[in-house]
Amino acid sequence: MSRRRRARKRPDFRDPRYNSPLVYRMMVSVMERGKKSTAEQIVYGALEDLREKSQNGNELEVFQRALDNVKPRLEVKSRRVGGATYQVPMEVSSDRQVSLALRWIIQFARGRKGVPMRQALAAEIFDAFQNQGNAVKRRDDTHRMAQANRAFAHYRW
Repeated sequence: MSRRRRARKRPDFRDPRYNSPLVYRMMVSVMERGKKSTAEQIVYGALEDLREKSQNGNELEVFQRALDNVKPRLEVKSRRVGGATYQVPMEVSSDRQVSLALRWIIQFARGRKGVPMRQALAAEIFDAFQNQGNAVKRRDDTHRMAQANRAFAHYRW
């Protein structure tokens, strides 16, 4: 555990087109090597593709529902007690839920080889919206592991 001061929470920035902090966080997570304009093109392009795929045409609502489907409620953290290390299930804070959901969606979109990132990101978000795909499977695996280790919940700190 760190002995330094606690990190200050930065103000939430919003993207210029949708005025949404979630879209901005997605952009920052997609960005590599400081190329923000490229990340903007990828995220905005993926949201445009989502508008075409969804029936109601509201891409922000689809994006929000996809994030809600991927957010983990529980996760396990290692806790050393005596000589043994236990996987202790813990509740996930709301900010970390969003961070993990975005990270998993982007990770699995990057894993789709042979497809441009814009299309891969749109496909991964749409899969998550329909409660299927790799990011939702990762959330289910995380929940399953926490459920399997609930006997060690009394080691929670």
